[in-house]
Amino acid sequence: MDWDDLRIFLSVARSESLSAAGKCLHIDPATVGRRIARLEDAIGARLFTKSPRGYALTEEGTRFLNHAIRAETAMEGAREALVGPEGLSGQIRVGAPDGCANYLLPQVLVAICDANPGLEVQIVALPRVINLSKREADMAIAVSCPTAGRLTIQKLTDYHLHLAAHPDYLARHPVIRTPEDLKAHRMVGYIPDMIFDKELDYLSKIGTTTVPLASNSVSVQLNWLRCGAGIGIVHDFALPAAPGLVRIIPDQIGLTRAFWLIRHADDGRVERLNRFADLLVAGIRAEMARLELLI
Repeated sequence: MDWDDLRIFLSVARSESLSAAGKCLHIDPATVGRRIARLEDAIGARLFTKSPRGYALTEEGTRFLNHAIRAETAMEGAREALVGPEGLSGQIRVGAPDGCANYLLPQVLVAICDANPGLEVQIVALPRVINLSKREADMAIAVSCPTAGRLTIQKLTDYHLHLAAHPDYLARHPVIRTPEDLKAHRMVGYIPDMIFDKELDYLSKIGTTTVPLASNSVSVQLNWLRCGAGIGIVHDFALPAAPGLVRIIPDQIGLTRAFWLIRHADDGRVERLNRFADLLVAGIRAEMARLELLI
């Protein structure tokens, strides 16, 4: 079995498209199709079925995917053994919810890259759970601990959230002394039916059901608060990036959540990813402590 055929299979499985796989691998879609057909002939099973939405794995293809991922991991491990442990290099992609991706990861990752000039790092900020099986990322940060899948999971750190608003908004509206006073104010938060993780359903935790200004992006929410649009729940670690905002009744309303580092189980054999993960964990913990001390 040709390793290049496995590589093409993995690309089609992850992108669900011959053209997308070809673009990623820098080969034309017709060649991708021929190589997939050759692989299917070699193993005597149909791996994909074509649908209006693209190429979906068959039952046999799904079983084969796990073995192909292990082969990919083994090849990566072999390359690592030959290169040696000097500096980290190559491309690593990290998936994260956009609050973490915007206000925590950039400074952590640039420090890692400064120490490892041969390293390329990509941040995938998506308002949903990152799919590691499709290699949307090499590792992902999540706000909930997964309970299924062949994954390794490590707690990164706790983080805290509080109500915040701009002084201009507070000057124009009734004083807030208790949670009950929030009923007279305009709230900013997530679009309710687009909350992809129960841990992000902040406002319901404080008894707020109406969200007149809503977005699936933490950055949009923060910018609304910065321009005096209303009151919202804000990550404490994001507040240094929005120095005009002030916390509201922090002694009465506060939330604690956690970030988790999620990796595919087979990646534990790839030393480069292990070393990067160690640096990422240490960097995030130190940066979180620094940012929360600035408040």
